Amino acid sequence: MEQKKHLDGIAVAALLICCLSWGGQQVAIKLIAADISPVMQATIRSIGATLLVGLWALIRGESLLERDGTLRAGIVVGLLFSIEFILIYWGLEFTRASRAIIFLYLSPFVVAIGTHIFIPGERLGFAQLMGMGVAFAGVIVAFGESITLPSRQMLVGDTMLVCAAILWGATTVVIKASPLAKVSESKTLLYQLAISAVILPIGSWALNEPGVVNVSVLAITILLYQTVWIASVTFLAWFWLIRHYPAPKLASFTFIAPLFGVFAGWLVLDEPLTPALLIAMVTVTAGVYLVNRRT
Repeated sequence: MEQKKHLDGIAVAALLICCLSWGGQQVAIKLIAADISPVMQATIRSIGATLLVGLWALIRGESLLERDGTLRAGIVVGLLFSIEFILIYWGLEFTRASRAIIFLYLSPFVVAIGTHIFIPGERLGFAQLMGMGVAFAGVIVAFGESITLPSRQMLVGDTMLVCAAILWGATTVVIKASPLAKVSESKTLLYQLAISAVILPIGSWALNEPGVVNVSVLAITILLYQTVWIASVTFLAWFWLIRHYPAPKLASFTFIAPLFGVFAGWLVLDEPLTPALLIAMVTVTAGVYLVNRRT
C-alpha cells in the first residue's frame, strides 16, 4: 500500500467534497430533532449505513471475516465512534449548533498530538502547528458571535462536544497506528457502524428519548442524506484517505467544513455573508496551506 507524505490533487478534491458534505450536519440534526430525537437519528443512520457498506464490500468481493489482527482495534474504534456520536447528538440538545462546531473542530489538535506520540513519521513541525492554530482562529472568527459566557445548560453541551472532538481525533489516531491502517476502508468503517448500530439504540433508550415522533418529508430526506451520502460514501472516502495520507494534514483540512456550512446558509437560506466570514475563509485557507505546504 502506497503511503504518501503530502496531499495531492486527488486527496484535496476528496477532502473538499467531504468537507462540503459535513459542513451543515449539526444544523441538519437540530432541524429535525422535533420529528426524530437526536441519538435515534444516529441509530437509524448507523443501521442503514451498515447494510449499505456491507453490501458494497460483498459486491467488491472483500473478505470481511478474515483473521487479520484488527478485531481488538476495530472494537476500540467502534466504541469511540459510538460514544462520540452520542455526545454530539445529545450535546446539541443543550448548546447552539454554532458553538458545537467550534468545540468539535478541536479534533485536529488531538490528531496532531496523538500522531506526534504514536506515529513519529507523521509529526508536524512548528510552522505546521502554527498553521493549525491559524486555521482554528479562522473558525473562531466565523462563529465569534457564539463565544459568549455559557449558561449552565450550554456548558453541559459544550463539554459534551469537547469530549466528542477528543474521541473523533482519537479514532483517527487508533486507525492510523493499528493494523486497521492496512485493511480496506470498508472493513474499518464497518467496525464502527456495526458496533454503533448496537450501542446507539441503547443510548437513545437510556436518555429516555421519544424516538421517532413524526415521519415528515424533511426528516426522511435528511436521514437518507445522512445514511447514504455522509455515513456511507464520505466516510468510506475519509478512511481511504487515512490509509494513504498523513493523518494530521488530513485533519487540518477539516477546518474548512464549518465554513462551508456557513456559506451554504448564505447560498440556500439567504443568511447574511458577513465580513467576518470572508476574513475567516482567508484565515482558514492560509492555515491549511501552512500545514500542507512542502518544506
